[in-house]
Amino acid sequence: MTLPLRRLPRLLTEADAIVDVVARRSATIAVAESGWALAAAAIAEHLERPPMLIAVPTGAHAQRMVDDLSTYLGEDRVELFPAWETLPFERVSPGVETMGQRMRVLSRLTATDPSRRPEIIVAPIRALVQRLGPDLDRVEPIIVGVGDVIDLDELIAELAWAGYRREYQVEHRGEFAVRGSIVDVYPAVADAPVRIDLWGDEVERIVEFDVADQRATLVRSGIEIFAARELRPSEDIAKRASRLVATEPWGREQWERFGEHQFFDGMESWLPWLADDERLLVDLLDDDASIILVEPNRLRDRAGDILAEEADLAATLARTWRDDGDDQSNLPRLHLPFERLMVHTSAPSIIMSATRDASGGAALDVVGWDPLVGGIEPLLDRIVGLVEADHRIVIAADGEGSAERFERLLEDRGLKINRVDEIPLLPEPGIYLTIARLERGAHFPSQRFGLLCEQDFTGRRRAHRRARKRTSEARHAVDDLQRGDHVVHSQHGVARFAGMVTRSIGGTERDYLLLEYRGDDKLYVPTDQIDVVRPYTGGESPSLHRLGGADWSKSKAKVRSAVAEIAQELVVLYQTRVAAQGHAFSPDTPWQRQLAESFPFRETPDQLSAIADVTADMESPAPMDRLVCGDVGFGKTEVAVRAAFKAMQDNKQVALLVPTTLLAQQHLQTFRERYAEFPVKVEVVSRFLTNPQVKSVLERVESGDVDLLIGTHRLLSADVRFEDLGLLIIDEEQRFGVKHKEAVKLFRENVDVLTLTATPIPRTMEMSLTGIRDLSLLNTPPADRQPILTHVGEYDERAVAEAIRRELLREGQVFFVHNRVMDIEHVSEVCASWFPRRASLSRTVRWTRAASNRS
Repeated sequence: MTLPLRRLPRLLTEADAIVDVVARRSATIAVAESGWALAAAAIAEHLERPPMLIAVPTGAHAQRMVDDLSTYLGEDRVELFPAWETLPFERVSPGVETMGQRMRVLSRLTATDPSRRPEIIVAPIRALVQRLGPDLDRVEPIIVGVGDVIDLDELIAELAWAGYRREYQVEHRGEFAVRGSIVDVYPAVADAPVRIDLWGDEVERIVEFDVADQRATLVRSGIEIFAARELRPSEDIAKRASRLVATEPWGREQWERFGEHQFFDGMESWLPWLADDERLLVDLLDDDASIILVEPNRLRDRAGDILAEEADLAATLARTWRDDGDDQSNLPRLHLPFERLMVHTSAPSIIMSATRDASGGAALDVVGWDPLVGGIEPLLDRIVGLVEADHRIVIAADGEGSAERFERLLEDRGLKINRVDEIPLLPEPGIYLTIARLERGAHFPSQRFGLLCEQDFTGRRRAHRRARKRTSEARHAVDDLQRGDHVVHSQHGVARFAGMVTRSIGGTERDYLLLEYRGDDKLYVPTDQIDVVRPYTGGESPSLHRLGGADWSKSKAKVRSAVAEIAQELVVLYQTRVAAQGHAFSPDTPWQRQLAESFPFRETPDQLSAIADVTADMESPAPMDRLVCGDVGFGKTEVAVRAAFKAMQDNKQVALLVPTTLLAQQHLQTFRERYAEFPVKVEVVSRFLTNPQVKSVLERVESGDVDLLIGTHRLLSADVRFEDLGLLIIDEEQRFGVKHKEAVKLFRENVDVLTLTATPIPRTMEMSLTGIRDLSLLNTPPADRQPILTHVGEYDERAVAEAIRRELLREGQVFFVHNRVMDIEHVSEVCASWFPRRASLSRTVRWTRAASNRS
């Protein structure tokens, strides 16, 4: 793998601050946050005594540090040691990939062969203060190579001991399958599963294969299979668990499972009871290793928060485990205090802070680039000034399209650009442009050197996908009925729900739903016939029907007539569209390629196929009508992003129809981020806007000043007029009625239509399968997609608090959705009382209330 920036760290190795800190066993250096990664890489190049451990405050800091260090030094030289994403005392196992990454680091760190030891380990403080499991002398991987002679039964036993689950077919990390002499296994830290083909006892072939179709994709000469479990039921563990049966009888079920050498979900939560030694990752470092503590004050504060959260859990959640009233303060802890971190190591340490403290120490002259406010011109002016002052400027673009744009921007300012595949060791003053992905750049005035990345030019941060909330089935809506709500009986029409009553008929008591009709008529519906009742979802104040009258029959007849009229309109519309001459869009432009290269993820094969299908449809003269079907998080939005951009390249307008105001705001943010470096205008119409703001947006849409308009049903209003609509995108089409979805098509009968859905309705599926609409399926999830955990049950404050703690502990965000504005302030106060150290909770909820009032 080429590393265009691999020589950049050496530009700092002669800096006085770097030379000063590497010459001491304990030193302090002040480095602005934008220069942390490059300064750490320079120190690593200077020291040349691995391993180096870099401690950072949070998991997000760790991932950014790993990404940039990998760009400078190579992925094989940098390891991430992640923390568990689960809570202490929580009976849920961490992710297989998380445990696999940790086991890989532990295996390499304790290896007897120095060549296998990692050079740089980056870890958040939560991972460093977390106790390690027992049996650290048994963390070596299973190594299999072509030509090796192995015993199949022994291989199966080793995989089972490593925590791999045997399945009929391998689909997820941590699984293996055996079919005759073929063993399929999905290693915990691999990007793809592998197939081991045996000829007798000899390994004849090893290949990677695709999960979707099980076909081989890449030939391998050998593999390393790291354990998929961090805690395994060894003999020592079983003996310790057997002793706990007597001393901690409340956990008998779990202790017995350990005693029987079972693997089970949540077994890692019992590690503090089963590990006698309080060992941390730092304890495994040799005396000739080195440690960099990034922002030690923040590390200490973060470690304190983690310990406080664990203490709260011990006092609340763990209380449900015992029924003897024992004090929970004596429960063993998963995390240790920050002061314990450096006790058992003699490795030299370097403190790296963003600011210089009172004790002095070295300081590296580094500043970040100013944020883009008011356009890119101030940044270009600064680059021109630095070049005139004989600085060396290195620009790292994410892709070829971005590199071409940056080159044009700078050449328009009269600057000479050196396009290089690799930055030279001692570059001459000037501008060097290459392709490399970086999180952020920095300017080092004393070294007369500046580094810029994509974000410095565009202001766009790496995208993060958010899973959308699924709706429950309609039959469960009856559970939420309140007295006075309107309902519809399938035979008798609209009534008012008067609650549940108990009546005795023939000596047998039964529960009934009491429905009130016009004229004091009442109907008792047995609970076993509840499926004939549905909540009313029409107008605000419907008129009640008369029990036994003709009103309901007339209403149904009127609806049938209206449905027939709509069906006839649809038949005519589709006949017209089939015969219509649509707009044949032009082939992809360089900007289209630039947009594709700026996508921060690797496209799945299904995603690429869907994009190709949409591109071919849009370049055809026939109007497109394609359905893209895929689960949440499978990449439907990116297909829409590229289709919309292609339409706008031909000066056509795009309409994006979504079912909810919240989703409209999310799409507005996503599309603006993806189009940040292009002259594209994206607007939204929703209830979050005032009437004058909506009017202004619609006037600009009609004049052609808006390229992409995002909105809910508001887009279907008569006052929404496009100057030249070329593409209609419907997201979550199952949330719209038939007439709603076809209304926009009537704007232009030859408009291209792209429909996105995770759960297509039967009508849509039928039209796709019969050929009326084209269909693209996204069946392959992204390789690193996080699973969506869903729990359905009665409201329990303890369960809610536990879920929120889990998310906060992994530095995530939480949305608490409440269904009534009138008491949302009370809910805010309750949430804040669970977490008194996090005052931002109540402010967030109060903002949500304000947004709800506007809507």
